[in-house]
Amino acid sequence: MNATDDMIKKYEERLAAFEARLRRMETGGIASVPARRAAGGAGTGLRLGVDVGGTFTDLLLLDEKNGRTITAKVPSTPADSSIGVLNGIEKICTNAGIDPTDITEVMHGTTVATNTVLTNSGALVGLVTTKGYKDTLQIARSFVPGGLGGWVIWNKTLPLAPLEMTIEADERMDAQGNVLVSLDEAQIRKELKTLLTSGIEALTIALFNSYANDACERRIAEIAQDIAPHIPVSTSASIMPEMYEYERTETTVVNSYVRPVVSKYVDNLQGELRRRMGDDVLLQILRSDGGLSSAQSAMDQPVNLLMSGPAGGVSGALWIAKQAKFENLLTFDMGGTSTDVALIQNGVARTRRETRVGDVTVRAPSIDVRTVGAGGGSIAYVPELTKALRVGPQSAGATPGPAAYQKGGEEPTVTDANVVLGYLPSDAKLGGDMDISRDLAVKSVEKIAGSLGISTEDAAEGIISIVNENMCGALRLVSVEQGYDPRDFALIGFGGAGPLHANSLARLINSWPAIIPPGPGVLCAYGDATTRLRNEASQTYVTPVAGTSDVEIGKMLRDLQDQAAEDLTNEGVGSDEQDVFYQVDIRYKGQGMKLTVDISPEGFDRDGLAGVASRFDSEHEKLFTFALDADHELVGLRAVVQGAEKNFINTEGGRVGANASAAKVQPTRIYADGVWREGYIYDRSKLKSGNKVPGPAVVTEMDSTSVILPDHVGTIDDVGNILIWPADHQNAR
Repeated sequence: MNATDDMIKKYEERLAAFEARLRRMETGGIASVPARRAAGGAGTGLRLGVDVGGTFTDLLLLDEKNGRTITAKVPSTPADSSIGVLNGIEKICTNAGIDPTDITEVMHGTTVATNTVLTNSGALVGLVTTKGYKDTLQIARSFVPGGLGGWVIWNKTLPLAPLEMTIEADERMDAQGNVLVSLDEAQIRKELKTLLTSGIEALTIALFNSYANDACERRIAEIAQDIAPHIPVSTSASIMPEMYEYERTETTVVNSYVRPVVSKYVDNLQGELRRRMGDDVLLQILRSDGGLSSAQSAMDQPVNLLMSGPAGGVSGALWIAKQAKFENLLTFDMGGTSTDVALIQNGVARTRRETRVGDVTVRAPSIDVRTVGAGGGSIAYVPELTKALRVGPQSAGATPGPAAYQKGGEEPTVTDANVVLGYLPSDAKLGGDMDISRDLAVKSVEKIAGSLGISTEDAAEGIISIVNENMCGALRLVSVEQGYDPRDFALIGFGGAGPLHANSLARLINSWPAIIPPGPGVLCAYGDATTRLRNEASQTYVTPVAGTSDVEIGKMLRDLQDQAAEDLTNEGVGSDEQDVFYQVDIRYKGQGMKLTVDISPEGFDRDGLAGVASRFDSEHEKLFTFALDADHELVGLRAVVQGAEKNFINTEGGRVGANASAAKVQPTRIYADGVWREGYIYDRSKLKSGNKVPGPAVVTEMDSTSVILPDHVGTIDDVGNILIWPADHQNAR
């Protein structure tokens, strides 16, 4: 088959798939995606963001027509997170006084894929490799973590595709995609019949050099579907069409491992949403890289959802930052179980090509989020041996939760310490309707105080200091260790517990202002509701920069752009609504590692490969303190296509003077720096743009509580953010 015949065959396959998709929509009585979008645009314009966390499920409803937002927070249901989602939808519709059928779009950040990997509850995966490569997952990269003596204590995790469920295909492609050994169909059909009837629940096909030519992978997939049409099949070239045999195989196996669980969850949720909201409702799932995918894409390629949950917070912070004209941010998302941090520079979140969850590392794009086991539910304890206070990573979780929640918890947690110190007033309500008890919080923290021989307040302050240092270490990972100075960035704190600690963290790393966005406890849901569709297409292309041309690489990038744009077009996003940027994987000739350089189509047309090489040198110097006077080598090309930004203007509120006395609720006391300080509790819903709140102060709202420490001032900007500055800072005067 020549190149023209192969191109015609691929076109016919894509056309047949598209026609099949149209038939499914017609027979199902469901409007096409573009039609649903058009209907949604002409209706009420209600968009719902839903984010599932370890302790709470957060919801945010955007009413574009009336320029208002409605939030809700309900307890998460770990056994089946869709129950919490549906409970939240019922609550937010009641709060907003709307019918569920008024909602046209649901954007959902989910941890289903993440939890499937962490709890080892995925599918039993079968694997097909090229003959001679059966041990690809077992050999991996021959890397043992932990230094020279790491092998002594390292317990190697078993591969997600067992060796006994791995078969070999008699075929071989070379690195250019030429056939060296033709596929033995009779042999692989016989092997597949045995494998597919052995109890596997998903199948992965990962052949050597299939990124250059996936004809054999596609043919084996056809045979497998013919034998067992009920078993989902993932081919490595469709999931990760790039070189590096182990990474491509591992990524595709993980896709198969989580696919049945994620597919069932998304399909059931979509069905329930359509039952409650009508067939026109559009469900989209947040990807690890901060973009949205269609429900079908999420079911087909769930490996892109492994960091869906943390990505929502960064997306929300990014959107808020753009409204408030902040371009450089450190994001700090503190929930009940863990804290996620990330870095945003020049209005763009830093991403990486690898996603790591537990012991699993896959080659899928994700926002560079670092996680530490420090949350509101983190348990404090004093080991008998060392008598030194420790906090986390053990967590009280949603059940029984901190002692102050009055749900049976008895262990002292970070939340209990915040209650003792007055940072979280006992008359505040979590989620708007959950009472907390100071007496129970004091009782739990007294265990720590007794073990250390100090006062209850000092014990509580010690708990807060330690958890702050833990989170500060994570912030250094995304800033100092990546060549960035935290003093050049603002710090945005969100999540249910983030605003309680943002001021203290900003003081530790000297990042000002500390920003508390509107609805900080549901900012992840904000990100889900305001982010945009995203897709990418990539191709391995290893060649010296001097051995190719701007024209050749430009054509390849435009072809990848067309390929990536196809899915967005099918989702109803017109070409005039699509934003594009290119990514080039590049290294010095002879290097084993590579860096990814982002460049716009206009930038590539203007600067070409010379501009890419120059950007690589600058990034290399920033990361490693040096750049080489050496030839450059391309490794891979990528085009990323995004839908139009979802704008929303909140028309509520207006600018007033600095006096915030109208928002005062009552006097209060907080314990800071070893002494009790007198301050006030403020109602955030009554704070207006231009108000200044002097510390010490506690600002309460439905979904979170913010603390402004003594000698600091919180100013309210035009977007509704609280900007916390040191009292002697010029922006606080």
